Amino acid sequence: MSAVKLEECRERIRTELDNVVDFWLKYSHDTVHGGFFTCIGKDGKVYDELKYVWLQGRQVWMYCRLYRSMERFHKPEILEAAKAGGAFLRKFARVSSSSGQWKCAFCLTRDGKAVKIQRTIFSECFYIMAMDELSRVTGDKDMQLEAEQMMEQLIFWVQKDSSGLGRPQLPGDIPTNGMAVPMMLLCLVQQLTEGRGQEVVQKYRELGSWCVQQILQHVQRDGTAILENVSLEGAELPGCQGRLQNPGHALEAGWFLLQFSAERGDEELQRTAIDKFVELPYQYGWDKEHGGLFYFLDVDGHCPTQLEWSMKLWWPHCEALIAFLMAYSQTKRPELLERFSQVYEYIFSHFSDAESGEWFGYLTQEGKVALDFKGGPFKGFFHVPRCLYMCERILDDLLENKD
Repeated sequence: MSAVKLEECRERIRTELDNVVDFWLKYSHDTVHGGFFTCIGKDGKVYDELKYVWLQGRQVWMYCRLYRSMERFHKPEILEAAKAGGAFLRKFARVSSSSGQWKCAFCLTRDGKAVKIQRTIFSECFYIMAMDELSRVTGDKDMQLEAEQMMEQLIFWVQKDSSGLGRPQLPGDIPTNGMAVPMMLLCLVQQLTEGRGQEVVQKYRELGSWCVQQILQHVQRDGTAILENVSLEGAELPGCQGRLQNPGHALEAGWFLLQFSAERGDEELQRTAIDKFVELPYQYGWDKEHGGLFYFLDVDGHCPTQLEWSMKLWWPHCEALIAFLMAYSQTKRPELLERFSQVYEYIFSHFSDAESGEWFGYLTQEGKVALDFKGGPFKGFFHVPRCLYMCERILDDLLENKD
C-alpha cells in the first residue's frame, strides 16, 4: 500500500470519526436525567430508554479520551457530556451486594433505578475506565482513587474469592479461564498506569504479567487454534464450550498483547501476538466466500450453538482493523498491511452508513444489514470510535515517519 493510499485511508477514517462523534452528540444525550441513551435507531430515534452501565462507562471514557488526546475534540460540549455521564454513573451505577461490597448494575431505568445485575465483572470494568479517564481531564483525584479502589475489588473477585459476584459454585460447574476476564484486566492495567509514574506501574506490574500468561493459555492444539475457554490450568475443556472460537476476541487480545510487548520491549511476545492472536484468527475466521469475520466458530468444524455464529458483527472488524495496522506499524511486514486493507474495504462497503451516519452493527453472513439500529444493549459509543481514533493515530505516526 503506497503512502498516497495510506493518506486516503487516514482522511476517510478521520472524516468517519468526526461523523460518528456527531451522531452520538446529537442523539444520545439525556438532558433531563443525565447519562446517555444507547438504544438508537437507524436515523437517531431512541427506541428504548434503558441505560446500560457498561455502555455509559464506555461513552464517558471515549469522550474523555478524544477530548484530551485530539485537539479537534477538545470542545466544551464533549467535556460537559463526559462530566454529566460520570455524575450519572457515580450517583446510580453502584449497588450494594449482600456481601457488603459495591457491585455495579448492568441496566438502569432512564432516571437511574437499577433493573438488573449481572454476575460478571464487566460493568465494574467500564466504570473503572470511565472514572480514571474522567479524572485525567477534570483533575479530580477522588475519581482516580475510586477507580483504583474498585480495581482492587475486581482483583479480589478474580484471583481470590468470586462469591461477591453472586454466582453460586455448583458441583457440575467447571472453573474456567474465559479470555474476556484477563483481557479486560490487562486493558485496565494499561489504563490505570498510563502516564502515572513508576509507583503506579510497579503496583500493577505483577497483575499485568499474570493477565498475559492467562491469555497465552488460550493458544491450544499445538499452536494451531485460539480457544475462548480453557481450564484454570490451561487445558482444553470438553464439549461446545471447550471448542468455541471467537475470532474478534482473539484479535482484540492480539493488539492488547502488542501494546504490552511494546511497553516491556518483549520481542518474543510481539511475535506470539502477531502469529497466534492476529494472523491465526484471521486465517480461520475470515469468510472466504462472502468476506468478513465470522462471529463464532467451532474448532472441530461442528455448527456452533450460538444462533448468530455466522453473522458479521461490527466489533470484531473494529478489532481486526486495529490489530493489523498496529502489527504493521511495529514490524512493517507488508502482508499485515494487506490484511488491514482487506478489512478496511469490507468495513466501508458493508458497515458504514453514509446516508444516516454511524455503522450498522449486525449483518447476515452474506453481508446484508440484518438489524438496522445504530445502538442497543451491546453496541454503544465505543468500538467504532475507539477503532477509528486508534487507526487515525497510528496512520499519523506511519505517515510522519514513512521514510
